[in-house]
Amino acid sequence: MKKIAFLFTVSVLLASCSNGNDPAPYQTFPVHFVFSQNWDGADIQNANFDVTTYTTAHGETLTLSKLVYLISDITFTSSTGEVYTAGDYNLVNVRDGQNLHFIPDVEIPEGSYTVTFRFGFNDEDNDMNHPDLNSADGGWNVPDMLGGGYHYMRMEGKYTNSTTVPAEINFQYHTIRANKHSSLPPGPGTLELTQDTSFEVNLGEITITDDLEIEVKMNVAEWFKNPNTWDLTQLYTTLMPNFNAQIMMNQNGSNGVFSLGSVAPHDD
Repeated sequence: MKKIAFLFTVSVLLASCSNGNDPAPYQTFPVHFVFSQNWDGADIQNANFDVTTYTTAHGETLTLSKLVYLISDITFTSSTGEVYTAGDYNLVNVRDGQNLHFIPDVEIPEGSYTVTFRFGFNDEDNDMNHPDLNSADGGWNVPDMLGGGYHYMRMEGKYTNSTTVPAEINFQYHTIRANKHSSLPPGPGTLELTQDTSFEVNLGEITITDDLEIEVKMNVAEWFKNPNTWDLTQLYTTLMPNFNAQIMMNQNGSNGVFSLGSVAPHDD
């Protein structure tokens, strides 16, 4: 009996010491991202491609046939400086409905975080070492003579205005790392410099207390609006080797194309 009493006393003391010295347990959660697209608030779904018409700020009317874009480095930063990121990426294909839902390969402790991601790849990651991207969407890589690396976005369709001849003209709004050449068209030995035109998107502060679903909204109309009113009659094709066009796309994209949508518990 005395032995039993002694063991019980030691157990209580050990438990007391443990409760007093160990850090409080915390939970971690996966985070689900949902990517949605709209034109000034009107949802863009698969059924809208090649059918629904949209009007740009400059006045051209267009239809979309393709919208594919790359996001990377989703990052959670706490107010005390802890940083959580998986360093992975997601290629969203809107028309095909591919990768509209994405779970970064990291779990986040409960708390409040500033949430950011990058549109495209920064120069450090834009290194052609992603085999899945080399074959995605017919080849997501960029030719070496245009600076190499990968596309950030391919948006394509047809546009028209009151003076367009023929009635519809194809456009290709492709964003890549900006590249400048000594002569055009670009060829071997003409590449003079490249400039990183990816950009970081700050979604603001989000509190993680559950397995959350975070909506990231892309307003496609903004690519044609601010601060550069996009004239499709002048800038509709061969934009990849156009250094100034790539800078303008970067300016428009980083000026409100992406925003935070709904934040809610993930529903399995």
